[in-house]
Amino acid sequence: MIRFQTTRWSIVQGARGDSAQSHSALDALCRTYRPPVLAYVRSRGYPPETAEDLTQAFFVDFIERASHAGADPQRGRFRAFLLVAIKRFLINADEKARTQKRGGTAQVESLKDNSQPGMDAVIDTETPERAFERSWALAVLDSAMRRLRAEADAAGKGAMFMQLREFLAEAPAEADYERAAQALNLRRNTLAVAVHRLRHRLRELVRAELAQTTTSRVELEAELRELRGTLADVIG
Repeated sequence: MIRFQTTRWSIVQGARGDSAQSHSALDALCRTYRPPVLAYVRSRGYPPETAEDLTQAFFVDFIERASHAGADPQRGRFRAFLLVAIKRFLINADEKARTQKRGGTAQVESLKDNSQPGMDAVIDTETPERAFERSWALAVLDSAMRRLRAEADAAGKGAMFMQLREFLAEAPAEADYERAAQALNLRRNTLAVAVHRLRHRLRELVRAELAQTTTSRVELEAELRELRGTLADVIG
């Protein structure tokens, strides 16, 4: 049974103190959700190197300068909070760059560069918000996958997990099942049962991951629906 302990929110709020432990936990959380922030920045039209720098600066600000002090679990999902935070950060970064150019305090080129090869195509086909949602879904799945692998390793089934990992996100071809069965020296039916169990556990872990970013069952179910829709577009 999932209990809504608002773990992600608790980490953010706990980091308002100055303990090394709380900051370490927040740093780990930021590493988990760095990909969707970077995806959003890139989709806003910033060139790759600038996007990397801005993403790094955003999380430095998030961790060290208490820009997360306004975080309030009662306002809803952590995903939405993070998206609003990066939007505000970029607005401030752009304004700072314009101010520096006007004041002559530094020679700063525009932070945005839409002339990058292929960048226009990204902007035309996918909004920054959509890029964020897609990368967020993949980050949630990756986090659940890492937990599932840790469980498999602890149970002495790491080798089996690595063989079956590719079967968990989408149904494999019959030839792939046969190949894995031979590699693991298992019967086809035994392998199918193992895949079924891993898929079931992966769904549980995805649900647990999302429960840490929501504050109610209603929010959790909404997050699950949106994640399934997003992943259906990504992995087919």
